[in-house]
Amino acid sequence: MAKDSYTGPLERVDDCLYRIPKGYKPGMRVEGRIFADGRLLEQIRGDQAPEQVANVAHLPGIQSASLAMPDIHWGYGFCIGGVCATDPEEGGVISPGGVGYDINCGVRLVRTNLALADVAEQIEQLTNRLFGRIPAGVGRGGPYEFAGKEMTRLLRDGSKFLKTKGLATDSDLEHTEAGGGFDDADPSAVSEKAIARGKGQCGTLGSGNHFLEIQVVEEICDQAAARTIGLELGGIAVMIHSGSRGLGYQVCDDALRTLRNAPARYGIRLPDRQLACAPVESPEGQRYLGAMRAAANYAWANRQLLMWQTREVFEEFFGKNWEALGMSLVYDVAHNIAKMEQHEVEGKVKRLCVHRKGATRAFPAGHPELPDRYRQIGQPVIIPGDMGRASWVLAGQPGAMQRSFGSSCHGAGRVMSRTAAIKHAQGRRIDRELAEQGIVARCRSWKGLAEEQPDAYKDVSLVVDVVHRAGLARRVARLRPLGVVKG
Repeated sequence: MAKDSYTGPLERVDDCLYRIPKGYKPGMRVEGRIFADGRLLEQIRGDQAPEQVANVAHLPGIQSASLAMPDIHWGYGFCIGGVCATDPEEGGVISPGGVGYDINCGVRLVRTNLALADVAEQIEQLTNRLFGRIPAGVGRGGPYEFAGKEMTRLLRDGSKFLKTKGLATDSDLEHTEAGGGFDDADPSAVSEKAIARGKGQCGTLGSGNHFLEIQVVEEICDQAAARTIGLELGGIAVMIHSGSRGLGYQVCDDALRTLRNAPARYGIRLPDRQLACAPVESPEGQRYLGAMRAAANYAWANRQLLMWQTREVFEEFFGKNWEALGMSLVYDVAHNIAKMEQHEVEGKVKRLCVHRKGATRAFPAGHPELPDRYRQIGQPVIIPGDMGRASWVLAGQPGAMQRSFGSSCHGAGRVMSRTAAIKHAQGRRIDRELAEQGIVARCRSWKGLAEEQPDAYKDVSLVVDVVHRAGLARRVARLRPLGVVKG
């Protein structure tokens, strides 16, 4: 095994679940559980992410188990793919490491009335047009700037503020998690440095694994759900993946500095200082939650503006307004966030702080937080894959409420670090390799494509298969990339 491989216990519970027993490390309050199957096990053992699952099990107030999704890989404090619910009434904590630096990094899917035949001969031109219009890359600003009172309103209200400026519709808000904004965000808890970093970045894609993709629906697994969502075989959709940019990064950085000594003040012993935390109901915990919610609102507004610019490009390219093109929002879901939610634990309904870091909400049919449109099928769960294979749309299942605090995977999951991916790409042209597969890829740098090459990721279909068989979310449709815009 590699030096950094996990060598601790992973006991098989069933076809889709492994456990780390509570007795593995002194101080674990609950066991660890990783949703996976034998095909993914070797990759999961390839880094120290399972060790992080065990470390999270030490957090005060943690409920049921420290959880990880099948796209698990190493992260800061928590693994990517980690889920943890804590009970404030039992001293439960909030930990910035359980949200991550890119607060409310998330995905939205836009359907269209277009078919593959409508874009097949023009995909390169359309991708180039999007690449020229959508601001992408490290530190790049965009056409929108928010400062002073406008920034305060953006942080307080998220996409709801954009509606007052004619940049969002009621339908857009209805089909965004939390209506596109937390009601209890606290802009005053966001530092001036964070605000300065976010001033001109709302409506920009950023870099790393963020992208905008033109996709074709290549497979329908659930006809009724796909029909409700608005997806048809051979139809064209657009997927947008981005987060809170420099503002969210700074909010996390500020919180980690503030909370560095909080565990000692509250008598909390941790196996990893990257798990810095504070009780949810403490002044420190409430301040971080207020700032995190404000950053999350910024992220929802960011994806809303990215979608708005995409609609404008399609309007110009096809000579029709976006409504005529059927460019409605399917759904927008966060995968780096902490939220207060109602969940049943051992027969008792509790109000819990659910951390999802690289994990997606997957509420089932009938859940009161879902739009009326999805009450019968469950929440759309949007799972991006790598830019050479596929992405998936799923629907939340009751099993998610029973087994994972209403959570699913969020993507394919890395199997190579960015450094390793760049080394693996030496002497290669990733854009040409993708072109041979019929995929047009545009990026600001060779390095950006090298870091995000398909080989750097697990096969998303294997990850989704585990989630489907585990009863967390069921497969609805598979979408293949046609045109990719990367930062």
